[in-house]
Amino acid sequence: MAVRIVTDSTCDITTDMAEEFGLTVIAQSIHFGTESFKDNVTITPDEFYPMLVTSPELPKTSQASPGEFRDAYDVVGVEADGIVSVHISSRISGTFNSALQGAAQSSASCPIEVVDTLQASMGAGLVVLAAAESAARGAAHSEVVAVAQDAVRRAQCICLFETLEYLRKGGRIGKAQALLGSVLQVKPMVIVRDGEVHALGKTRTFAKALAHMMQAARDFAPVDSLAVMHSTTPGVAAEVADGLRDMLPEGAEPYVTRFGPALGVHTGPGAIGIALLQAAT
Repeated sequence: MAVRIVTDSTCDITTDMAEEFGLTVIAQSIHFGTESFKDNVTITPDEFYPMLVTSPELPKTSQASPGEFRDAYDVVGVEADGIVSVHISSRISGTFNSALQGAAQSSASCPIEVVDTLQASMGAGLVVLAAAESAARGAAHSEVVAVAQDAVRRAQCICLFETLEYLRKGGRIGKAQALLGSVLQVKPMVIVRDGEVHALGKTRTFAKALAHMMQAARDFAPVDSLAVMHSTTPGVAAEVADGLRDMLPEGAEPYVTRFGPALGVHTGPGAIGIALLQAAT
């Protein structure tokens, strides 16, 4: 038996990553009026973003319930020495608390540790992958927990938006309120710091904003791992990944993933993000 990793769909881990490491990913819910969908299960990003831009009202999201986490832990715990459950910032979502409640209700006989990444998207996802790699090497439960907690301290996530309207309407704008009310066409950038969204800056053109964001990522060098996220612009994401590849250790490649529906409600179309783990010291 081995340590198993559980996470939620807001980490934007790809299906291939989840399969490679045997991750259990708990889907969040998205609600368009009376219609409800499971993130990346019953609605894909290709289906979601056209619905988002044409919907008369912003869709709502809801975290997985404690019962969903309990059931997952019960299943995973049958063949596990321990479970490490890694999730989006508790200051952005109620998911962490749902996971804590589910762990308390679980009948799994192995230990369950729930980790608050204080991050979002692949800022959390890179913590998940660090824990998963440790578990794959055969580390004990306590060691995998320590690896995850260390990765939390090194995780960073920066995002560039076409507009902050989706983040504002969804109530997730946090400490970036100062960016609201900017003149038309200003491209806002934010960083997740201490578990909340903070303003990073704003420029008048997308190209300048992208360059600013990439430099902000370089300011965190050296790094152990890096990911580029996008909502609707895979070509831009690939270019950013190519431009930052040299930050990584020799032989390592940047991940390119997509903001799934659960986070896409808040990022909107056209968003680009960079997540990284600063090098361990």
